[in-house]
Amino acid sequence: MLLSTIRSRAVAVSFLAILAGCASRGTPVPQEFGLDTIKPDAILNRITWGASSSSFHEIKTVGADRFLAQQLHPGADRLPQSIEAQINNLTISQRPLDQLVIELEQRRKQLDTIASDDEKKAAQHAYQEELNRLAREAATRSLLRDTYSHNQLREQMTWFWLNHFSIHQGKHNLRAMVGDYEDHAIRPHALGKFRDLLAATVYHPAMLRNLDNEQNAVNHVNENYARELMELHTLGVDGGYTQKDVQELARILTGAGVNLDTQTPNVRPKLQSQYVRRGLFEFNPNRHDYGDKVLLGTVVRGRGLAEIDEAVDRLSRHPATARFISRKLALFFVGDDPSDALVQRMSKAFLRTDGDIAATLAELFSSPEFKQSLGREFKDPIHYVVSAVRLSYDDKAILTAGPMIGWLHRMGEPLYGRQTPDGFPLASSAWVSPGQMTTRFEIGKAIGSGSAGLFKVEGLQAQDRPAFPQLANPFYYESFQKTLGAATRQALDQAGSPQEWNAFLLSSPEFMYR
Repeated sequence: MLLSTIRSRAVAVSFLAILAGCASRGTPVPQEFGLDTIKPDAILNRITWGASSSSFHEIKTVGADRFLAQQLHPGADRLPQSIEAQINNLTISQRPLDQLVIELEQRRKQLDTIASDDEKKAAQHAYQEELNRLAREAATRSLLRDTYSHNQLREQMTWFWLNHFSIHQGKHNLRAMVGDYEDHAIRPHALGKFRDLLAATVYHPAMLRNLDNEQNAVNHVNENYARELMELHTLGVDGGYTQKDVQELARILTGAGVNLDTQTPNVRPKLQSQYVRRGLFEFNPNRHDYGDKVLLGTVVRGRGLAEIDEAVDRLSRHPATARFISRKLALFFVGDDPSDALVQRMSKAFLRTDGDIAATLAELFSSPEFKQSLGREFKDPIHYVVSAVRLSYDDKAILTAGPMIGWLHRMGEPLYGRQTPDGFPLASSAWVSPGQMTTRFEIGKAIGSGSAGLFKVEGLQAQDRPAFPQLANPFYYESFQKTLGAATRQALDQAGSPQEWNAFLLSSPEFMYR
């Protein structure tokens, strides 16, 4: 039973009732955002993955405006030494993508040479488990950075863009690619120029494979990627393009694909100079449509790979893209229904700075709409999970992110797990439900009691670690306590143990919002 270990069933049931109520480098940016008068924890809960004791101390020391300016233009990352060691020990951190994936592809092909059914079945299982392991490594690295990175805004934006340029790890062998996709296509550009970010996704094998562009060839055109590139990644569904534009963009994208072999294909002699191989990405001129195209009313001269660069330029700098991206950023950082005025101001900043993401965000963070929204956004699953661990353990390094990965699966927002290319919904209403609240209570109870398994690794002992987090700390009394309503305070006063008190705090209505 959910509350079987809680001393007072009456208190717990009352507390769940409270929860049910909860569920009904580019252009310089201004150094003053007008945030120094806002409660520091409210700002932290929005621009970081969640307030913690150390982040609260830092923002109080340097001031909110300076803290935000540093987050918008981050320097070298800082991670606890043991967290850095965990990340460096991962296979995906040690081996380049092409080497890893080509070896796996050769291993997959060898399955067909195994005569024994039992041996083939065992080998197939081992191959799938290796793909699962690599995907789990990617999720582990991502969550460790979310939890411990000093550059919190960059990590939030990495998740945002991963969700925007969504790929599904369950397709083909993408489990072996998602880590590199996040680390090399998304993360370096998360606060940079949108054009660079878009290009990095266009040329990454994970995206090309996820949206079937490796099947896109002259006389056998596949429009899937072209359509999503316009509808989901740049212009938006109301961006003014036509079905003819989709067809023309698909023609432009012909020949861009993935090569998982060590061999170079036979290219016609007159086209050999146009063949391009970068890692797993391949542009095969044999498969490209060299005819002229008309994209968004302008002729694109057929000349090979350069056509894709021209299309990326045009799409990334289009006014419809500025509006679509600005609105989505506002949805993420302000709320479910951002004002047209805010989106217009952000769009102007986007266009004025040639798609500078940090500058566009600076416009958002300086707005009255942002200040008014603080504390009112219901957390989606990943914000709840990461903020709970950050609040509970601050800079104390967990030994495994496994429980966090599992919690995200349970709540329906697993990393790289969205089956459709539209990404997980950003609206709060998508995550407010009795089932969500019950699961969050269980997670809060596990973390609060120290039984979550975050410090349990086979063959290792959790040394010098508290059995459960000490949430009744100076940060709580100085800041968090002041945000609690009377019902939550009453429930906390009736807690029968520190562990129960922790569970109630991590499950409180106030903690569900950012």
